[in-house]
Amino acid sequence: MESERGNDNVRFEPDERPPHLVAAGVGFQAAVVVLAPVVLGAVIIGRAGGQGADYITWIAFAALVVSGVTTVLQAVRVGRIGAGHVLIMGTSGAFIAVCITALAKGGPPLMASLIVVSALFQFALAARLSLLRRVITPVVSGTVIMLIAVTVMPIIFGLLTDVPEGTSSAAAPSAAVATFVALVVLALRAPAAWRLWAPLIGIAVGCAAAAPFGLYDIQSVIDAPWIGLPDSSWPGLDLSLGPEFWALLPAFVVVTIVGAIETIGDGVAIQRVSRRRPRATDFRLVQGALNADGVGNLLSGLVGTPPNTTYSSSISLAELTGVAARRVGVYIGVIFVALALSPKVTALVIAIPNPVAAVYVTLLIGMLFVQGMKIVVGDGLDHRKAAVVGLSFWIGVGFQNQVIFADLLGGTWGTLLGNGMTAGGMAAIALTAFMELTAPRRRRLEVAQAAEALPEIDAFLQKCAARVGWGEPAAGRLRSAGEETLAVLLQQAGEDEADDRGRRLILTARLTEGAMELEFSSASSTENLEDQLAYMSAQPELVDEREISFRLLRHYATSVRHQKYHDVDIVTVQVEESP
Repeated sequence: MESERGNDNVRFEPDERPPHLVAAGVGFQAAVVVLAPVVLGAVIIGRAGGQGADYITWIAFAALVVSGVTTVLQAVRVGRIGAGHVLIMGTSGAFIAVCITALAKGGPPLMASLIVVSALFQFALAARLSLLRRVITPVVSGTVIMLIAVTVMPIIFGLLTDVPEGTSSAAAPSAAVATFVALVVLALRAPAAWRLWAPLIGIAVGCAAAAPFGLYDIQSVIDAPWIGLPDSSWPGLDLSLGPEFWALLPAFVVVTIVGAIETIGDGVAIQRVSRRRPRATDFRLVQGALNADGVGNLLSGLVGTPPNTTYSSSISLAELTGVAARRVGVYIGVIFVALALSPKVTALVIAIPNPVAAVYVTLLIGMLFVQGMKIVVGDGLDHRKAAVVGLSFWIGVGFQNQVIFADLLGGTWGTLLGNGMTAGGMAAIALTAFMELTAPRRRRLEVAQAAEALPEIDAFLQKCAARVGWGEPAAGRLRSAGEETLAVLLQQAGEDEADDRGRRLILTARLTEGAMELEFSSASSTENLEDQLAYMSAQPELVDEREISFRLLRHYATSVRHQKYHDVDIVTVQVEESP
């Protein structure tokens, strides 16, 4: 019974409706926990970009509103937009460096225009996620995430000593050290429930240490009204599309793709922790999360605030509370908007001194760097992937520190390649594309998705096994795995539609280090093969003749992975030469 239920910690699944009091309570806790990161990320970008107080007030207000709207959108799922899960949206730390550069080069209108245009690439990525999976790999995304830290940290370290003139020399170190100690102790030793509150507690301790030196402007908080709109106005868009725009656009596109990859990870993880019984990942919901993220970025650009992204704290919150109902996401979004309409709340966060904010972001970026390492290592690090990561990372570091051909780069190229994340990301994509293009050629067969196609598939697989020198036992397992995969796909197609004529099935095969990788691309179906295979493994005996193909496929194949997208289903079956 325990294996069937899976995660007993889940009290309310996404489609269930907890009492409003419960949903509101969990939503309020989540909103308060992530309030500081949402506002503080935008404030740091505005300050480091040399902007005035009016604009900083505006982006803090706009960041909360956009985050609230998109958090609701993620939860309720409108058409293909939204994950249908509780995914909290907030200001993206990945955009700190490029947004600061855009503000310095052309002010808020240039940054806003770059965000709007780059958001369109996220919609394209979501629509064609299945086609880009071989180039936008975990190795690429992990490398770029590590390079974000390299790009951002010099800016953040500069904020550690950024205090008003005439302030005591002990002010910045005192505030920074107090914040650092509080955050580190909570991060390393606090129970899970307290770790969620670590950012708020650490910032509060830092502000308390800074207050005696006059670093925390409490008067601005007192003077701010409880309810109202910011005095500043919309900064507008730069439609001139000058040289600075084109020089910075690749950097914004690369970061947008990286942000999308983070969203993909969160979209996968939230599905895992939101159900009592484990299910295979539904990539249609991941595409929905990407689309909602794209809407958030588009809205951010239109209102002139930094882009947002999904927060991984959504996963921690679901695990801690056991409440994964969509209703919680709606409450979080509504609370964000309500807080945005309170200038006193935003003033409370804006008044946080730079040394305190810098220490908090240092911890955040440090964890982001480690997340990039985990993504790279989790994908399996052979010598080829290690070369891609190592070369790309140090190319990025070299260009960031202007020690690679610095005297030859100027103007547009200097702006483009002077960003280490852009240079390293482009290198990682180019090297990955080279590996894919020079890998053993995938042999391809396209047939109608019908039982009559079995002889063609069988002959195709027999030829593939003969070309790589597999003996009869291995070739037999390969052919049997192909036959059972076709049977399962036909069974699912028959259950989905009364008439499945017109479906096409594309089969590719490639040898990868002692195993044959078969990839079946088909039209969408309702059930996921991984779920079906997991269900079979939990059953003690055969109870339905339709389960025969599932059981046989599990017997012949080393692994089966089923990725469901809106436009296509992709079933990847791996068969080893030696059982």
